[in-house]
Amino acid sequence: MPKVIAIDSGPLIALFDRDDSHHHRAVEFIKELTEELVTNYAVVTEVTHLLDFSTRAQTDFLQWVLDGGVTVVDISPDDLRHIIDLVKKYADLPVDFADATLVALCDRLKIGDVASVDKHFAVYRTRDKRAFRNVFFK
Repeated sequence: MPKVIAIDSGPLIALFDRDDSHHHRAVEFIKELTEELVTNYAVVTEVTHLLDFSTRAQTDFLQWVLDGGVTVVDISPDDLRHIIDLVKKYADLPVDFADATLVALCDRLKIGDVASVDKHFAVYRTRDKRAFRNVFFK
């Protein structure tokens, strides 16, 4: 089974925003990538919202998704229950919805590697209390 990385919105935004401080790292990350990327529609929504400065950037991102740049997985009802628990657990940060959905997805699919510019992924834990490994900044 190929290795899978769950990708958060930050690297995806950076990939399609040349002015983002992480743009060059995002381009290199994708060029070097040998693993499958997965995310969910909450992250896709967040990315398109934060690329709203450019219809071209939004449509380029969505075309990249459509072309298989990342596998988009639906949120299940069980994920939603877990997301509620995560929002309560990390209320002091606070956790945003997209992050909580990605943590729930990682728990369901048993993914330990994430790609994120978000420092909160150093705090988040899986259901079995394992830390995530952020492979974006290796």
